[in-house]
Amino acid sequence: MRNTLALILTIGAASPAFAAKGPFVSLGNTDFVVLLGFIVFIAVLFYFKVPGMIGGALDNRAEGIKSELDEARALHEEARTLLASYERKQREVQGQADAIVAAAKEDAALAAEQAKADLEKSIERRLAAAQDQIASAEASAVKEVRDQAVSAAVSAASSVLAKQMTAAQANKLIDASIADVDTKLH
Repeated sequence: MRNTLALILTIGAASPAFAAKGPFVSLGNTDFVVLLGFIVFIAVLFYFKVPGMIGGALDNRAEGIKSELDEARALHEEARTLLASYERKQREVQGQADAIVAAAKEDAALAAEQAKADLEKSIERRLAAAQDQIASAEASAVKEVRDQAVSAAVSAASSVLAKQMTAAQANKLIDASIADVDTKLH
């Protein structure tokens, strides 16, 4: 078969000058030679099963494209699922964040109220302590004034008594005082 094909191609290629003259079914006719070459080319393609290989290659390519499309669809669905999951988680986290913020605001308000109450108590305690200190200072001042008044009175009385009292009267008073202390201590 190869030899026949080589011979036909050689004869067809060697006689281009004869192609224009004579009957159609002749190697001298260019149209017939082209037709014959085309038929031989098609026969060679079918002999080597080129259409089957081309069809198989196209089928393989179509299967590859189909599998890639299926994989792309699966990835697209997976991406949608992940997106929905992340959006749901984002909403949950946002809800938790809102709850945390609300709780923090409540805690801050309670802490402010507690601090205000503690401050008021502290102020009351300090006022009470200041009033106690003032009262204590007043009492101390009054006691000091009384002590000085008593000292001055005792001093004045003792000078008056010393001028008016005789030695006998002083001895009587001392004896009476000793007796009084003796009765109170026993």
